[in-house]
Amino acid sequence: MSTRAVRPLPVPTATYRVQLQPDHPFAAVVEDVPHLADLGVSHLHLSPVLEAVPGSAHGYDVVDHSRVRRELGGEDGLRELSAVAGRHGLGLVVDVVPNHMAFPVPARLNRALWLLLRDGPEAETAHWFDVDWAAGDGRLLVPVLADRLGRETAAMRVADGELAYGPHRFPLRPGTETLPLPDLLDAQHYRLAWWRLGRTELNYRRFFSVSDLIAVRVEDPEVFAATHGLLLDLLAEGVVHGLRVDHPDGLADPGAYLRRLAEHTGGAWTVVEKILAPAERLPAAWPVAGTTGYDALHRLDGLFTDPEGHARLADHYREFTGAADDLGGRWRPTELRAAHEMLRGELAAELSRLVRAGLARRDADPRLRHLDLTPTALRAATTALLVRLPIYRTYPPPDTGDGARLLARAAHEARSALRLPDEAEAVDVVLRLLDEEGEFATRLAQLSGALRAKSAEDTAFYRYAPLLSATEVGGDPDRPAVGLAEFHEYCTRQRRDRPHGQTVLTTHDTKRSGDVRAALAVLTECPDRWRRLLAEVAGTPAGPDAAATAPDPHTVWTGWQTAYGLGVPDRDRLAGALLKAAREAKLHTTWTEPDTLHEEMIERFVDKSLCGQGFDEVTALAEELAPHVRAGALGRQLLHLTMPGVPDLYQGTEDAYRALVDPDNRAPHRVRPAGDPPGERRALTRTALRLRRERPEWFDERGDYRPLYADGPGAEHCVAFTRAGAVVSVATRLSLRLAEAGGWRDTTLTLPDGRWTDLLVTEEPVPELAGSVTLAELTRRAPVALLVRR
Repeated sequence: MSTRAVRPLPVPTATYRVQLQPDHPFAAVVEDVPHLADLGVSHLHLSPVLEAVPGSAHGYDVVDHSRVRRELGGEDGLRELSAVAGRHGLGLVVDVVPNHMAFPVPARLNRALWLLLRDGPEAETAHWFDVDWAAGDGRLLVPVLADRLGRETAAMRVADGELAYGPHRFPLRPGTETLPLPDLLDAQHYRLAWWRLGRTELNYRRFFSVSDLIAVRVEDPEVFAATHGLLLDLLAEGVVHGLRVDHPDGLADPGAYLRRLAEHTGGAWTVVEKILAPAERLPAAWPVAGTTGYDALHRLDGLFTDPEGHARLADHYREFTGAADDLGGRWRPTELRAAHEMLRGELAAELSRLVRAGLARRDADPRLRHLDLTPTALRAATTALLVRLPIYRTYPPPDTGDGARLLARAAHEARSALRLPDEAEAVDVVLRLLDEEGEFATRLAQLSGALRAKSAEDTAFYRYAPLLSATEVGGDPDRPAVGLAEFHEYCTRQRRDRPHGQTVLTTHDTKRSGDVRAALAVLTECPDRWRRLLAEVAGTPAGPDAAATAPDPHTVWTGWQTAYGLGVPDRDRLAGALLKAAREAKLHTTWTEPDTLHEEMIERFVDKSLCGQGFDEVTALAEELAPHVRAGALGRQLLHLTMPGVPDLYQGTEDAYRALVDPDNRAPHRVRPAGDPPGERRALTRTALRLRRERPEWFDERGDYRPLYADGPGAEHCVAFTRAGAVVSVATRLSLRLAEAGGWRDTTLTLPDGRWTDLLVTEEPVPELAGSVTLAELTRRAPVALLVRR
């Protein structure tokens, strides 16, 4: 592929994320363009646009990289959207999915995969996929059967030259069409198998533990060209103007991929869905604008979380649930146990492949052969290291960063945890293998990211639940609070290092929308009030109400927090969220081994308790805390829109938006017409976005960031900063604690030189401010202020 000459494209001032799906195609977004332009964003941020599995509600299951998805309107529809958006001054950012594509039903929907299944290792597309043919005796394991093979052959037949099994269709190896069924099955380049074997015998790389998303080797230049050609052409033509890269941590070498991508885009604005641990930094050599913003979300949420109240809430949670330390009682033991379970279960096949790579290297290197490293010791050492790595993955040079230091710390902890001397000594062998930067190092890094996602995000986050708002991607459920100094330090670094990276409050992947989390965070300011509420609506864990309608104390706790956060007794939404939470927690029921009785008890709990009389008590608490939820929600929104970075608004979040985990947060959304009277949230959002669009130099790398600190008894409750010396943002944090302490009293904020007016004040005449102002007066109308120098 030749490098495309792409003229420099404008950096977004703000993006608006739209979830495309058959019920919300390009044409629906076209109708929303005038309203979004009026709102003040500069770019639409589209979910994946390439051909996906029919009916897909998300588009991450791509089947054909050479076509724009027909269910959305095809390439003509995308071009029309781009043209209409352009006439309103808006650009398009699209989601790129480099790590995987669908293993669809029927398989013929994915031509590259179809050829692999038909022709095996000699297929023209064999190099697209990461298959361990040796482990499968030359065959690709396809774990789709409902039961053991011998019990399912009666459901198989040859039809139209294909192997048919229910809705599945598979190609036949040429010349095998007329064989008896047992011989025909044995003659294929693939092996149909019971779905349970996927955990232990799968021999192709996939997305996390999802077997119907098969990984793609974009490190191969030909595969890169085939999977990126259309999007790069659209970018070169000016139909598309920026990219969001999905899940780079699944790739063999994310840095090398991003450098190749930047070369072909001419440096177009690109952000990556890289999940950073709180103390981790994005590799400096990555040629991207920044992350998709979960690191900012952690700081914004943490700023409105009370640390002492969270600790007390965690104590109440342990008392209420009686959870064992490693089953939700304490964060670190819970996280560690979940990681071990994942490597023994859902990711066992990936761990086995990693161990095989290590043993192959041992056998090929005389320096390692003499160590007599056993498979058992290598597996134990690798496991002990993986479960203790505090980041998603490490990277090869030049992108190593903090990885080497964190890896060494994890190795030290692993040695201490392993009781057998040969296993502890094997940790050093693992480190030697990692230093070689070969297949073992690559696969360990890829497995590490999958393990972190599946054990922490998709398991431990659902087991450890003192505060549900703290269990978001990139966060720290054990210590979710962020102080003023830490927040300002983050913003200062972001403006210096990645001024054009994205910031977010809500995404299609957040487990709860920003407004739900804002409501939940206030509970850290009144943990004892929450404890009393549970006593009122649920009794003690051993009480009659819990025994009759709730399957376990953990569900009672999480159920009532979910109901309070959502704010409405919506039976279907609450039941969907709680059932998903229970299955992800894997304590009583799972996706693959559902406990019907337990799940029926959850549904009864929703019907009789969460949506019953007890919801009146929740409503009373919500009304009591409403002013403080308002302060937290508006404060987050203002800071998000004015802090360093490019704010990404998820669809609907210009207004109050309460949503739970997907699919609740991915419903089609229509933007309210611009002529509708704006509420308080929309007015704030539109004012800040238009200011960014009109004066981008105040908010990008040209506009400095300077913290402002209040003076007086309420100083810690004021978060304020100036951008370019021309804008001051002021928000109230932990307002319930502030009110209980007597309010602002004589707390003041000294403004930079000049005369200032608050853009959020609509009354006439707008008062001018200068010098030292009292916070009580500044926040009299609203808990936030957006000041500009006159």
